[in-house]
Amino acid sequence: MFRYYLSLGFRSLRRNPVLTALMVLTLSVGVAASITTLTILHAMSGNPLPHKNEQLLVPLLDNLPADNGNDDGEPPEQLTFMDAMKLWEQKAASRQTPLYGLSPAIDSGRADLPPFFTEGVAIGRDFFAMFEAPFLYGDAWSAEEDARAAKVAVISRSLADRLFDSGSNPVGKTVRISDNDFSIVGVLDSWNPVPKVYRLIGSERFDTSEDVFVPIRTAVALEFDRNGSMDCSSEPPAPGFQGYLQSECNWVQYWAELDAASSRSRYADYLLAYVNEQKALGRFVRPPNNRLYNVGEWLDSRGVVDDDTRTSTWLSFAFLLVCLVNTVGLLLAKFSARPGEIGVRRALGATRADVFRQYLTEAAVIGVVGALIGLVLTWSALAYIRSLDASLALVTRLDGTMLVTAVAVSIAASLLAGLLPTWRACQVVPALQLKSQ
Repeated sequence: MFRYYLSLGFRSLRRNPVLTALMVLTLSVGVAASITTLTILHAMSGNPLPHKNEQLLVPLLDNLPADNGNDDGEPPEQLTFMDAMKLWEQKAASRQTPLYGLSPAIDSGRADLPPFFTEGVAIGRDFFAMFEAPFLYGDAWSAEEDARAAKVAVISRSLADRLFDSGSNPVGKTVRISDNDFSIVGVLDSWNPVPKVYRLIGSERFDTSEDVFVPIRTAVALEFDRNGSMDCSSEPPAPGFQGYLQSECNWVQYWAELDAASSRSRYADYLLAYVNEQKALGRFVRPPNNRLYNVGEWLDSRGVVDDDTRTSTWLSFAFLLVCLVNTVGLLLAKFSARPGEIGVRRALGATRADVFRQYLTEAAVIGVVGALIGLVLTWSALAYIRSLDASLALVTRLDGTMLVTAVAVSIAASLLAGLLPTWRACQVVPALQLKSQ
């Protein structure tokens, strides 16, 4: 019977094409507006490493002067180079890595490809395992290469295709980075965590991943300048790059991975002991004010999803509600024009429940058509947003979840809009309609 009602629903779309077109268009515009903003919110608020949420941690230490604290009471959002390296060397977690951004020059040595700048990071070898970066060729550099500041690098697939024959394996070859020859030990496959959780400071949060990854000791030895933010509460003790290494300036990000979520309190105790140790050496003059964020907490603290995005999403669903009210009015007009048909069906034995199912199925058909058109409008709206702001390219793409959500929202909205008109249609009295014919 449902298939019969479904066929009746599609045939009824042709009875009054103008009214039907108005209903479908009203519904599809509302669905497109709500799903467009919901898609952006869904991508922005996602956690790229939900299974590691409790194990990956960001430690922050308060090294500010006694009379110069932040107004919100929070410690600096990054660490000093000294603290990051000491935490890294003490290996209190199962994995850990310091990190700072680079903007190195790449020289291909080819006449047809002049030198160019790209994005990179200086890190420890654990970075790749911690954030599950997928390797296409090779692997991370060794712990021994990490320790001796070897000139080795991991590059992205896109950079490998740009520098060498597309699809070839460049592991073992040399790439010139900022006037230094580096041996390529690995190539990362396409990898774009959204948001880019490992580098929420000093980088676009929804940008593609970097092209160059080098050992942090190597970057420091070669004095590769940072590409990112720096917070200095006092002047460095010496000029130039070396001065920043010895300063209380905060410019290095740090991540630690625990073997289990239950180890968090132990790691917090370790940080407190480290601060107290540094206090004895004359540093950290303020009372201990450490922070330890897991992935979800770090995303929240950095305000990855801003209030404007949330407000836009709520407003778009309010617009969908307005479209829903208009659809109710149009369905009432459509169904109220067919009392004779309903009276004949009732006289031939159809129950009110049969009429209810038939007309509600017809409303669902309108929802299906509205969903299809709404998906086209959503795709167009997201493409338009990408054309306006390239940095939102990774958060303006429909995935499977949003496709299903769009169809579900459209059908649910049409069914909800059809409840009152369908109930009104069920109240038709057969005898009165037959007498009037």
